[in-house]
Amino acid sequence: MTAETTRDPRLGELVDGIVRLAAGDHSVRLHSSPARDEVDAVMIGVNILAKDLAASYSELEERVATRTAELVAAQAELERAALTDSLTSLSNRVAFTRVLGHTLEAAMAGEPAPALLILDLDSFKGVNDTMGHAAGDELLRLTAGRLLGCVRSGDTVARLGGDEFAVLLPHSTEDRARSVASRILESMREPFDLDGRRASCGTSIGIRVAEAGQSAEEVILHADIAMYAAKAQKGSSVKIFEPVMLYARELETLATTELQSAIAEGQLVLHYQPVVELATGALEGVEALVRWDHPARGLLMPDQFIGLAESTGLIEDVGRWVLREGTRQLQAWRESGLTPPGFSLRVNISSTELQSLQLIDIVRDALLASGTDPAELIIEITESSAVAGGEVDQYSLLGLHKLGVRLEIDDFGTGYSAISYLQKLPVNVVKMDRSLIKDLNPCSTQGPFVAAILDLIHACGMRALAEGIESPEQARTLRELGCESGQGYYFSRPVPAAAFEELVRGWPAGA
Repeated sequence: MTAETTRDPRLGELVDGIVRLAAGDHSVRLHSSPARDEVDAVMIGVNILAKDLAASYSELEERVATRTAELVAAQAELERAALTDSLTSLSNRVAFTRVLGHTLEAAMAGEPAPALLILDLDSFKGVNDTMGHAAGDELLRLTAGRLLGCVRSGDTVARLGGDEFAVLLPHSTEDRARSVASRILESMREPFDLDGRRASCGTSIGIRVAEAGQSAEEVILHADIAMYAAKAQKGSSVKIFEPVMLYARELETLATTELQSAIAEGQLVLHYQPVVELATGALEGVEALVRWDHPARGLLMPDQFIGLAESTGLIEDVGRWVLREGTRQLQAWRESGLTPPGFSLRVNISSTELQSLQLIDIVRDALLASGTDPAELIIEITESSAVAGGEVDQYSLLGLHKLGVRLEIDDFGTGYSAISYLQKLPVNVVKMDRSLIKDLNPCSTQGPFVAAILDLIHACGMRALAEGIESPEQARTLRELGCESGQGYYFSRPVPAAAFEELVRGWPAGA
């Protein structure tokens, strides 16, 4: 170009346009001249580029806006899902705690306090075990619907987890909370239709009317404590929270900690009660009975801590210890020649343990660790557990039977006592409850009744054992009626291992 050309004013406009375009101004439009020379060609090119960039940027903005809207909608859906129970579409625990917190803050500002109801279904596990988990899920959905039908639009219903639900009543009173609880109880009395099958499922309800200054967690805890107090009533009921309930919970927590330490620190001990063959008087086995040698309270019987172990989930730890210690002691007696071949160990298994999928492994591990022959271990289960058990219970019983362990029905005669269930169970021995023989003597009318029960047991191909024998007359009468084995204070009270060893050594010769 010539010097004259470089002074062309269009060049200034061109440079300014390029700078604006580089800065993101896509509205740049340069005016070409009639000359149609190289400068005009560049200016036209800049205009075309500016138009293309403007179109692309507009399309990009539209795409970004669309994507942003999609992300906002997805985020909202994620937040909704995070605060909603997927099964029932009710609020979940997180959402419910948040709403309760807001309601409590409003109460701090002078509004009336809320009331909280927490409820638990009384027979949910039975539905799951007997009808399957699909039926259990349907029961939870139907329960949610019934709860919604018992409250106002401003109330909040949530599923806290499992079969536990909560109802929040803003600006409530104890009277209104009781009224809503009564409606819920009445609603739940109507049987549920679960895919053509009917099921009844009551509920236990705990109520806590909040007080100024309480946190959401504290109100939930108090309502939960009241609910468990209602559940202890055995049947659909309602309990209002009282401070003494919290004290009882604190004591339970302390006792739970102590029991955990007892298991870990060797405070549990076994006492042994002999089982005698009535026809010969020979020792045929022993029942292992757990005790807690409490450092402050002395020797505690099972009824003083087994219920706590079951309610706190420690029963498996207790049961595992009893099995390992009992089989270890049995094998030690066997190796020392103290006990004869076929001498057996009886161990009680609670209904809670029977419902554990780990039970078979726990028993197998104890047998392997001690080297005990499975046939020398007899697992005792209560009659009520055997009859009312679900699929898991049956799995446990069959699994134990396949291990070679013998099974015994305990407390027979206190519950259902029917040949229909005895014939279906892989049971070897039936232990008659002490209540059946307490009045048994040669002159009593109880004899024919006990004889009929023994006939029932024998007809099922099982052996009979009578517990609670306290006199030679009872032992003799049972022997004459055909009862194979006996156990009770007449022979010996439960005693520590060392005392049992002395008992065995002094057992009558020939017995």
